[in-house]
Amino acid sequence: MTSISIIGGGAWGTALAQVFATAGHAITLWALEDDVVSSINASHENKLFLAGVALDDKITAISDIEKAAKADILLLVPPAQYLRGTLQKLKPHLLPETTLVLCAKGVEIDTGMMLSQITQEVLPKNPLAVLTGPTFAIEIAKGLPSALTLAMKDLESAEKLAEILNNRTLRLYPSDDIIGAQIGGAVKNVIAIACGIIEGKKLGDSARAALITRGLAEIARLAKALGAKKETLMGMCGVGDLLLTCSSMQSRNFSLGVALGQGKTLPEILATRNSVTEGVYTAKALDTMARNNAVDMPISSAVHKCLSETVNIEELIGQMLDRPLKSERA
Repeated sequence: MTSISIIGGGAWGTALAQVFATAGHAITLWALEDDVVSSINASHENKLFLAGVALDDKITAISDIEKAAKADILLLVPPAQYLRGTLQKLKPHLLPETTLVLCAKGVEIDTGMMLSQITQEVLPKNPLAVLTGPTFAIEIAKGLPSALTLAMKDLESAEKLAEILNNRTLRLYPSDDIIGAQIGGAVKNVIAIACGIIEGKKLGDSARAALITRGLAEIARLAKALGAKKETLMGMCGVGDLLLTCSSMQSRNFSLGVALGQGKTLPEILATRNSVTEGVYTAKALDTMARNNAVDMPISSAVHKCLSETVNIEELIGQMLDRPLKSERA
């Protein structure tokens, strides 16, 4: 039997543990928080991050990262800014044949590196995959149907891994475009904050539709500059993820944008949350990445300015409306 460990006991890590456990796999879930470990093992519930979901008894939570590392497949679910440190902790204990599956979304602020680049730098020998797409943790944990992109450099390897992880309620679409899969998942969080601001300012559904469309154009420009495939963005990790994240209050990024549009400050919003809103950090990293690759990303840049409080929202909206006209292909 294939052994599976999940590194990260937040809502998404717990949801993945649940969906793969109900498919018949024995799951080891490593969590940083002792309360999460004891809650899952004692009551089969992650009361801190995924309250109200009864977890499968094939999930075992642990706090020993060395034990968690001893698996055939390791799903990595720490927030993007903590990935490098987590990999460093895993490095002494990993076997080179263990397949690493990146399940987080974002870009490292300090370096502007994508998560696959960080992983390949720290653990260059291990097979690497990216699992990403339009999902909310609570829905996946409850067994509601959804689909994700599973990307590896080699399509045949991705297909084999998908056969192991695929199950009835979580359909996996193999891809050989690791770069494209990550770009869609990272940038959509920033676009979702912008869409939330539109909602919070009550600027209408038409404005939000336009913003989503131009957001997809930004994703496509960055993807092209980094060598990704255009068709990847038409799949789960591109259009699918963008539409979901930009249209629901279940999205941490969209709801944060709504609160900003309603006049709350970023510190006020973050003070009420117990989980990471990744778009806050990705916006800064994208601003750097866009400049380094000479890519025009006005929406992402505006969100970064808003979050860093260098320009107020009303002024940013005015600047966006006053941008010179270009063809849609520009």
